[in-house]
Amino acid sequence: MYREWAPAPEMAGRVACLWTQETTSAGTQPVVPDGCVDLIWGPEGPHVAGPDTGPMHVLMSPGDRYTGIRFRPGRVGEVFGVPVDALRDLRVPLAELGVLTELTDEALLEASAVRSDRTEATRQAPAVTPELIAGTMQRALAVRLRATPEPDPAAPVIAAALRAGRSVGEVAWDLGFGERQLHRRSLRSFGYGPKVLQRVVRFQRALRLARLGVAPAEVAVASGYADQAHLANEVRRLAGMPLSKLVGRS
Repeated sequence: MYREWAPAPEMAGRVACLWTQETTSAGTQPVVPDGCVDLIWGPEGPHVAGPDTGPMHVLMSPGDRYTGIRFRPGRVGEVFGVPVDALRDLRVPLAELGVLTELTDEALLEASAVRSDRTEATRQAPAVTPELIAGTMQRALAVRLRATPEPDPAAPVIAAALRAGRSVGEVAWDLGFGERQLHRRSLRSFGYGPKVLQRVVRFQRALRLARLGVAPAEVAVASGYADQAHLANEVRRLAGMPLSKLVGRS
């Protein structure tokens, strides 16, 4: 079961949502590119999921639980102490990055015990719930965000323009950038260049429409693909499976 909720208001400009997922059966979960970077606490502890350019597959066992904080595209900045492109297509344990070192199992147990002490209505053993994990992560991240520089203010503008269907050349012109400068700033903000970002946001638009039941031919036109074959090829490259199968797994 997957669910998500809004972040604290002071983080909403940087963070898209908090989320949790608990599995009930063994299997492989495909993760497709969405332009985002996530801080995730899973069975192996906290790690960072960098921006993807293709499908990633997560092997899950019954009872596995994941809790995450999803950054908005281009809004990660220097939070994790490395350039965003250094995280591209990677899953990096938080311990290897040397930041947010307070996010440990011991910290969760301590937070759980404190909450239990404050709850007079129950005498049950402390429970480490998804909400407690998310709250612990969010508090630590809020401190880290205040200690690091703001990300490039052009990043949301770049993402919005590409999402609206503007070409890379048009976006560069609108912002007064050369295409090389746009590429450098996109790489620093999103982890890849504007052409890859354009493919990702177009794919996500197509996926949203397909999940609403829009016919593939109409999805292709509305999402900016040359034709249905172009849509099918791009979905296979980015998701590793046909659109119909991807939507069926949603």
